[in-house]
Amino acid sequence: MGKQFPALLPEHEEFIRRQHVFFVGSAPLSEEGHVNISPKGHDAFRILSANRAAYLDMTGSGNETSAHILDNGRVTVMFCAFEGPPNILRLYGTGTVILPDSPEWEELYPLFPSLPGARQIISIDIHKVQTSCGFAVPFMTYTGERETLQRWSIQKGEEGLKQYWQEKNATSIDGLPTPIGNRS
Repeated sequence: MGKQFPALLPEHEEFIRRQHVFFVGSAPLSEEGHVNISPKGHDAFRILSANRAAYLDMTGSGNETSAHILDNGRVTVMFCAFEGPPNILRLYGTGTVILPDSPEWEELYPLFPSLPGARQIISIDIHKVQTSCGFAVPFMTYTGERETLQRWSIQKGEEGLKQYWQEKNATSIDGLPTPIGNRS
């Protein structure tokens, strides 16, 4: 059933590139804190090496992953096959939040599509890759990306987004600070 690997293999990379959605999981160290799982899309995931990946993180109603990474660094990314042969692939690692005013942003941002509302890049140092059967994952058909967030971001404009980040993305639902909360 499940197999573990110390790094991504070429077949893992090929599987990841075919997926239209992925899920990011994180949690604070505090037992009272909330575990967070976020779905992501928009061709926003990039493999940087066999042990490093990154995704372009879009504006959202919260910023839990960023807060949890600042708290303890732990992050898991999961891909599921909704088409074709069954498969689940998880990447376990340590995350770093990269903000637009950092030198690493200038290096990584060109690897992604230019999407309105991009607020940060989450870089992941992968220490374990795990595959499992995915036999219970249903078939679903991909029909396209939702454009709602892009339209909303364009309507908000750059200053409106910065204000929104300060109001809604500066702390987690558990009150943990996020790196984005320090943006001006």
